[in-house]
Amino acid sequence: MLNEEENVGPLYDKLLSSMNLIGRSFEVIFVDDGSTDSSFDKLREIARSDERIKLVKFVRNFGQTAGLSAGIDHASGRVIVPMDADLQNDPHDILRLLEKMDEGYDVVSGWRKERKDELFTRLIPSWIANKLISIISGVALHDYGCSLKAYRRDVIKHVRLYGEMHRFVPIYATWNGARVAEIPVTHHARQHGQSKYGLSRTFKVVLDLITVKFMSEYFTKPIYVFGAAGFVSLAIAALAFVVMIFLKLIQYASFIETPLPVLVCMFIVVGFQFILMGLLAEILMRTYHESQGKRIYAVDETFNLDSDAAQQGSDEFASDKQAHRILD
Repeated sequence: MLNEEENVGPLYDKLLSSMNLIGRSFEVIFVDDGSTDSSFDKLREIARSDERIKLVKFVRNFGQTAGLSAGIDHASGRVIVPMDADLQNDPHDILRLLEKMDEGYDVVSGWRKERKDELFTRLIPSWIANKLISIISGVALHDYGCSLKAYRRDVIKHVRLYGEMHRFVPIYATWNGARVAEIPVTHHARQHGQSKYGLSRTFKVVLDLITVKFMSEYFTKPIYVFGAAGFVSLAIAALAFVVMIFLKLIQYASFIETPLPVLVCMFIVVGFQFILMGLLAEILMRTYHESQGKRIYAVDETFNLDSDAAQQGSDEFASDKQAHRILD
């Protein structure tokens, strides 16, 4: 939450009412994203009388992605359900998310089918962004921006989020083999406070989407991206060189009469720079995986494998690596 002092009391009451109906053990983690009003003071009063209420206060405003990350990091439950504090999402939908999850899904995403927001500043940019994300990521959801979702802890506990990537968590979960579903949820018009979102977020989402696509396709092979761009640049340089020679030999045009010599030199330099950047990215990627012992794959299950022997071999390998590191 961010400056939601008028919504603290009503939100707590609705959360308590909905969770009591569910009948499962629960905790509620409020992440105060650097509020400058009395939001945290009201939260502290509630937490003093209800130990199920946990509070995390940021030193300043870090944004929604940081808030979600903090909530995940401090959560202890087997299922995590994030939501905004503006009461536009209905806490009573949490039960419906959990019921859908009980059907065998790992992630259940809310869809604000009847969304109560401004058409031109919120709805249309959101429709465009959701369509782009679905096409590029291959994970078809109607409403990536809806914060009300349910996750099994196992599928997101190792996810690290940056920028505006909180909306892409279902994509990360899918990469880890999670089953994702979507159900319509209730959406209310804001009654108190002001929205913290604007059109600028649309451009941030597009840039983050490019990052997500790169991470999904080329994270372990960045040379393919930079190398391809380098070869394209070199091909353009070669084409410009051929045209330059043609003009010189056939039409007797002087090199100084056209910009082609400059373009040839520029594209050659840019082409080699792209290739070298790809090599540097490959070195960084290998350093990232090997220095932390990370693998480039994830195993779902094994059969007839001696896990103890495998673990022993892994420990011996790690010891050998450490010994070599010390000797070096």
